[in-house]
Amino acid sequence: METKQFDVIVLGGGPGGYVAAIRAAQLGFKTAVIEREKIGGICVNWGCIPTKALLKNAEIYETLHHAKDWGYSFDNLKFDFKQIIKRSRDVADANSKGGDFLMKKNKIEVIKGAGKFLDKNTLSVTDASGKEIVHAKAKHIIVATGARARMLPNLKADGKRILTSTEAMIAQDVPKSIVIIGAGAIGIEFAYFFNAFGSKVTIVEMLPAILPVEDEEVSQALAKIFVKKGMQIFTETKVEKVDVGANSVKVTVSGKDGQKIIEADQCLVAIGVQGNIENIGLEKIGVTTEKGWIKVDKFYKTNVDGIYAIGDIIGPPWLAHVASHEGILCVEKMAGKDVHPMDYNSIPGCTYCQPQVASIGLTEKKAKEMGYQVKVGRFPFTASGKARAIQERDGFVKVIFDAKYGELLGAHILGSEATEMIAEFGVAKTMEATYKEIGHTIHAHPTLSEAMMEAALDAYGEAMHI
Repeated sequence: METKQFDVIVLGGGPGGYVAAIRAAQLGFKTAVIEREKIGGICVNWGCIPTKALLKNAEIYETLHHAKDWGYSFDNLKFDFKQIIKRSRDVADANSKGGDFLMKKNKIEVIKGAGKFLDKNTLSVTDASGKEIVHAKAKHIIVATGARARMLPNLKADGKRILTSTEAMIAQDVPKSIVIIGAGAIGIEFAYFFNAFGSKVTIVEMLPAILPVEDEEVSQALAKIFVKKGMQIFTETKVEKVDVGANSVKVTVSGKDGQKIIEADQCLVAIGVQGNIENIGLEKIGVTTEKGWIKVDKFYKTNVDGIYAIGDIIGPPWLAHVASHEGILCVEKMAGKDVHPMDYNSIPGCTYCQPQVASIGLTEKKAKEMGYQVKVGRFPFTASGKARAIQERDGFVKVIFDAKYGELLGAHILGSEATEMIAEFGVAKTMEATYKEIGHTIHAHPTLSEAMMEAALDAYGEAMHI
C-alpha cells in the first residue's frame, strides 16, 4: 500500500476544511485534503450557495408579481421550475470548480476518497467502491467532516414525500402543499421559497417562535409578514408522527390548540443537524466525543495530541463562516502564531428569506438576563427614503447598547439587504464601538444603511427621522 507523508492533513473539504488547508499551505506546511465528494462540502454544493440561487429566483418572481407598482405590464407570467433548479446546480458546480482551482493554486494535494484513522498519525483512504487506495500520514490531522440533516425517529427522507434540504433543492416540481418541520434558518428559507412559487406552506415549530435564536421582536415581525404572504404557522407545537401515503403525507401535531392532522403533498424536515463522527476511526485513537460532537479546546485541539477538529463536527453554531475562521485559527496556532480565541458572541447569523434577517451579538432578552442595563434603539424601514424608493419597507433595525459604557452588545436587522448590512455592526463590535462611533459616522444618503445610524442614535434620543 502506497504511503504519502504530509505535515498537515485535513479530513473533509468543506468551508472549514479547505480554508484550513489553504492557510496551512500559506504557512509552509505540506498539506493534503481528503474529500470523498466535491471540494466545498455541503455549503458550496448542497447548502449556502445553491439555496441562495434558489432564493434569488423566488425574490425575482415575487417582484414580477408587483410589476404594475413599478410601471410595467405583461401577460401570462410563467416560470420554468426545472430551469430554476438547473441554475442553482450550475452555480454550485461553478463554485466547486473554484475550490478545485484554489487547491491547485496553493499546491494542496486532494486525495479523493473516504478517510479513516488507523492510528493518530495515519489515515487509510478508500475509494467509492470501498477499495483502500492510499495511507496518508501527518503530524497534524484536522477533522472537518461536517454534519448532516437530523431526522425524526423512524422517518427517512425518500426524496418524494419526505425531504431534507438536499432533496428540496433538487425538486423537479413545486408541491401544491408542504409541511415544514422546524423554523430555523433552513426551514424558514424553504418556506419562503416554496410559498413564492405557489405552494401552500405550513410551518411547525416546537419552540415559542420562528427563528428562535433571533431577537423576539424580529421573530414576531417576520411571522406576521409570512402569515400575510399566506403561510400557516404553528409554534409551541410538537410533531407526534408522520404517516406517508402514496400521494400525500399526514403530519400529526399537538400544541396549544390540541391535536390536529395536517395533510400535504410533501414534508420537509429541518430540525437541525448531527455530526459526521461515525466510520472515521475516532474511537480507535481515543478522541473524546460528547452528545455526537467532537470535544475540543479553545484552539480546536482534541484530547489526542496532533488531532484537531473544526466546523460543524464540534457543534453549534453550524455556520460556514464560523468553520472557516476556526480552520484559520487552528492552523495559525499550530504554526506558533499569536492567536486569540474566537469570540462566539460576535458571529453574524443570517437568514436569506425576504425580508432578510441578520443579527450579531446579544438579543435584548439575553442582555438583560446577563445583568446588563441596556439602551435600545430602533429604526423602521418605513421611515427610510431609500427603502421607499426601492419598495422594501418591511422591517427595522434594532440595536442594544450597554447603558453604562455605551458599548454595542447586539444588533438585529429585518429587511432588504440585512445580510449585507450586518457587516458594519460586525466591525463595530470587533472594535468595541459605542453608539457615538456608529451614530456619528456619516452614512451616505439615501441608503438603507442610514437606518443603522438612526437606530444607534435612537437609543440615546438623538434620531433625526423618527
